[in-house]
Amino acid sequence: MHVRVVRFTDVSDEQFNAAVARIEDAGGPPPGVSTQRLIALRDAEQGTAVVLQFYESAEDMQASARVLDAMDASETPGRRASVDACEVKLDRKAS
Repeated sequence: MHVRVVRFTDVSDEQFNAAVARIEDAGGPPPGVSTQRLIALRDAEQGTAVVLQFYESAEDMQASARVLDAMDASETPGRRASVDACEVKLDRKAS
């Protein structure tokens, strides 16, 4: 499992809510993005957001990143501050 972690700054409530609504209205991510799971986190006080995109493989993540990186900035919840491409090494639930 791989996770692309994208951090946004300068995120307004309006931008964040619009981005979430676009994803929900479309029934998922845009064509060409094969995410298995998507989690959007918002810190309204700091004006930041973190988006976790889960992928089956590194190849799926890389192919999807090309689509996402080409998105118009107006379609994102804010200014993209960082992107990490991670491999999940531990996923443990509390017992």
